[in-house]
Amino acid sequence: MNKRVLVIGGIVLGAILIISLSLGTIFLLSKDKKQAKEEDAEGLVSILNETHSNGADTSRNNIIRLAREYMEQEAYQRALDLLDRLLIEDVSDEEAREVRDAILAAQREALAREQVVNARPSLEEMAAMERLETERRRNAEEERAREETEAAARMVAEAEKRANEEAEAARRKAEEEELARQSRELQARMRLVNDYISQGKASVAGNDFNSALQAFDSARTNMPPGQPRFEAQKFAEMADTYYDGYSRNKNSPQGQDALRAAQAYAREAIGKDPSQAMPHNTLGKIYRDLGQWDNAVEEFRETVRLEPHNFMASYELGRAYFSSHKIAEARQSFEAVTRLNARFEPAWYNLGIALYELRQRDDALAAFRQAVAIRPDYTAAHRGIGRILSAKGDVRGAIEAFNQVLRYDPRDLAALRELGVAQSAAGDYAAAELSFGKALEAVPNDDRTNYNIAVVKLALNKKNEAVGFAKKAVDGAPNNKEYNYTLGLAYEAAGNSDDMVMAYTKAASLDPRYLLPRINLGKFYTAQGFPDQALEVLGEAYRVEPNNFEVNNNMGQAYAKQEKWTQSVEHYERALTVQPNNITVRENLALAYLGAGNLTKARDIYRDLVRLAPNNWDAIFALGNTYVSLGDADSAKRYIQDLLTRNPGYSRRAEAERILLEL
Repeated sequence: MNKRVLVIGGIVLGAILIISLSLGTIFLLSKDKKQAKEEDAEGLVSILNETHSNGADTSRNNIIRLAREYMEQEAYQRALDLLDRLLIEDVSDEEAREVRDAILAAQREALAREQVVNARPSLEEMAAMERLETERRRNAEEERAREETEAAARMVAEAEKRANEEAEAARRKAEEEELARQSRELQARMRLVNDYISQGKASVAGNDFNSALQAFDSARTNMPPGQPRFEAQKFAEMADTYYDGYSRNKNSPQGQDALRAAQAYAREAIGKDPSQAMPHNTLGKIYRDLGQWDNAVEEFRETVRLEPHNFMASYELGRAYFSSHKIAEARQSFEAVTRLNARFEPAWYNLGIALYELRQRDDALAAFRQAVAIRPDYTAAHRGIGRILSAKGDVRGAIEAFNQVLRYDPRDLAALRELGVAQSAAGDYAAAELSFGKALEAVPNDDRTNYNIAVVKLALNKKNEAVGFAKKAVDGAPNNKEYNYTLGLAYEAAGNSDDMVMAYTKAASLDPRYLLPRINLGKFYTAQGFPDQALEVLGEAYRVEPNNFEVNNNMGQAYAKQEKWTQSVEHYERALTVQPNNITVRENLALAYLGAGNLTKARDIYRDLVRLAPNNWDAIFALGNTYVSLGDADSAKRYIQDLLTRNPGYSRRAEAERILLEL
């Protein structure tokens, strides 16, 4: 059956802005493993049919084999019942006795395990314990994410503080120079206003808003007349002071009062002197905090116009643009920040996000790398590098990047999950198994991680474990078609046909256009001798995608089972159109033409096949036989003699030699 399964990559919020990079890897089991498993399944069906049809005459070897399989499936009593039949007929059958003893030993071990389980807490207690543990681990994960976000915010706040201090120093110097040019009386009034504002700032810093109000009112009362620029500067300072008080007390009534005061003073400052950048910057921060992005863009844009060298204002403008979905403008703002302050790593990180959103992956990758060059422990940037490299198919580079995240933050579950995806894509299933396992230790019921580890377990041929994890994925998201399909794959690998059919049927019911479960059901029904049911589900897939290779190939097989050769030929030819060099389809098409009695077409198909695969001995033998049926003895001799010359040990040599003698 079709073995394609998808490993889904995690999506995580970045420390400052949101980056969403979907990752996907398709796993296709090898043809040899698939054929071997199908042959095992067909063999088991044959044993069952023979056992039920022949009753007491069932082959001894088949009964022993079936008993062993029942033992592997822990159906001990059924296995013992079968062996009892053999031993009743021949009590001296040593092999049957050995198998019986092995089954009894396995049964005793199972009973012992069951007793241990019964001694454990009740199911309800275990469920409660698991819920508590899951909640604890989820809280730990959320706490780690909060810590990362807070660390990023601190980094920006520190940069903003330094920028504000530099701007404040520049304003102070300008004020002192202006003050020196004024009269002594005016200087005294200005100094008095500055003193009141200093008192107000100290009061706000101590959350004494009443005292701050009194100090700022005194500053307003003593404003010197005829000095609008000075007034604007002072109102701007008061606005920014109140904004700081609001930032520390956002959820309190006092904080909300401070917010309104900050807005009022900022607007008053702008009214006094529109050329002041500071009040626009304060309003921009207020609108940013309130999520009013268009207003934030307008105020930060005016700040940047008035202070083009203020890198923090350009940075905030970029964030506001991004949040209002103006990605191209955000990129321009972040690029401006990197020109103004090339050592400000958050600008490089956010530039990377904007570039990725604009589908400029290589430039985004360069921006993320610049961020980690400045700050090696910048985990969000390392994560961005890993996601881009995964999307580009550089799984080795992605693995290195996600390992860098975990080097600096071992608790980062998003990186751990995405590391597992990258390791799976690289074919390192054992490493992926460890990564997904560690992630599940933290959050055991995460459906996506359970799904991914189920896929990995299938790749490692750990069939029963795959079933368990796939079940947990489906329990977490019952209507996810990929989860149900993968559960069907796991059941199939474990030999559980009944549950396999149920899982595939559920997956198919969730999406009328989902082909994979329909293809696998069709193949299963054909193998079991139910071509009508096979064609029913394959027909649904055919209506969705009439040129799908697997759909047509399997429909060709189902029609061949019904000996409806014309339809079989039609679908094999469609399949061959998609994969012209597929040897198996050519062989089946030739057989369908033979079934339809079209010997000439069968001959032509076999000739093409032999040209593609000169050492396909069965095809050469079939071509020789076809020539015999067409009455072309010379061509038949040529091909059969060539076969025997080049492959003296051919399994059907005697038959080939007999044909040569008869020609």
